[in-house]
Amino acid sequence: MQTKKTEQSAGGLYVGTSGWAYASWKPEFYPKAVPAKKFLEHYATRLNSCEVNYTFRALPSATQLENWLAAVGDSEFRFSFKAPQGITHFKRLKDCGESLEAFLSSLEPVRQAGKIGCVLFQLPPNFKCDVEKLRVFLSLPAMKRAGQVAFEFRNGSWFCEEVYAVLREHGVAVCIAESDDLETPESFTAPFSCYRLRMAGGYAGAAVTAFAERFAALSKEREVYVYFKHEDEPAGPLAAEQMLIEARAL
Repeated sequence: MQTKKTEQSAGGLYVGTSGWAYASWKPEFYPKAVPAKKFLEHYATRLNSCEVNYTFRALPSATQLENWLAAVGDSEFRFSFKAPQGITHFKRLKDCGESLEAFLSSLEPVRQAGKIGCVLFQLPPNFKCDVEKLRVFLSLPAMKRAGQVAFEFRNGSWFCEEVYAVLREHGVAVCIAESDDLETPESFTAPFSCYRLRMAGGYAGAAVTAFAERFAALSKEREVYVYFKHEDEPAGPLAAEQMLIEARAL
């Protein structure tokens, strides 16, 4: 499959969920007649981004990426990818230059197609602040071609100016995550923003409208990636779709 490389814009709103391959989203999100192999194709007609969690446990094959790119076609769709657990959870950012190189190299077809959003490094909750380890990791040669990188810190010790200064130096974003366990302070350390909305029970009504107004305004000055939590029920993709529709209408 031949793909065309495109330049990323200075702004834009990219909204989706953490994954798309959920048969339990039928029939509220996926029509009954849509087979599993067509889920992503249908998803891309209603949402314009997805956080790929598959890469947390395994690197994608060239065939997988080719199929994913074919499914979204020439749309504005962007894939964001979660970094492997071997880097973030097992090696905990230490001595993982080869693993990082392999991961980023595996994403090259998506990058060449102009369909890559951001790369998310999600640290485990028991990983406490280590500024020097973060600085060394972000200085690895492979990081120079990582593109838009976001870090999700799940231990409150990371939320300090010393950490933010290191992130700003490398143009890395703080992933603003909202969950029942921890809420990330909104800090802008990069030219783009990444949000993960994970509150139990999901979002609806006025909450979705408030997000639409907030992110529509922010996306006029920077690229904004917003990912709702996937559940067995389709509340996540439906909220994401409604937010995207409302934001586009503003």
